[in-house]
Amino acid sequence: MQLGGPSWTVQLGRRDARTASLSSANAQIPMPTSTLSTLISMFSAKGLNAAEMTALSGSHTIGQARCASFRNRVNNDTNIDSGFAATLRGTCPASGGDGNLTPLDIQTPSQFDNKYYQNLEARRGLLQSDQELFNGGSQDSLVKSYSSDGEAFKRDYASAMVKMGNISPLTGTNGEIRRNCRAIN
Repeated sequence: MQLGGPSWTVQLGRRDARTASLSSANAQIPMPTSTLSTLISMFSAKGLNAAEMTALSGSHTIGQARCASFRNRVNNDTNIDSGFAATLRGTCPASGGDGNLTPLDIQTPSQFDNKYYQNLEARRGLLQSDQELFNGGSQDSLVKSYSSDGEAFKRDYASAMVKMGNISPLTGTNGEIRRNCRAIN
């Protein structure tokens, strides 16, 4: 809400794991170079459809990415605005600067809005996986819709977040219900 995003009701009593696994998380999160078919497949494996994947990708309206995750895109991709690519090469040279950061949404990096989708229409998606959502494929019309209708994006995003919150809940004695969501009990 603080950044302008939607709100949704979060179910109470969900169990959280007591441990985390970086390798497990990375195996289940799409790479920044993922194709549209890979994105759709990975979200489908979690019970989310392509439209929900496109809405949830709007999370990239805030945050930053490391140069190492978009270097190949700004130097080799053809589905990128040439001026945008040239600007990015100033922050992310052909070699070195792996940790240099760039906003995922160049227009409003600190606001939760639909500018991310407008960037995609202008071929200014920072990550290759972002631009895949608007690259002559099945999600182009939804990207256009979200680009022009920020309220539809926020509504669909909130709905997809509720659905995502119900993926593979822990039950029984697995995990714990936390008193403080930032720390194990």
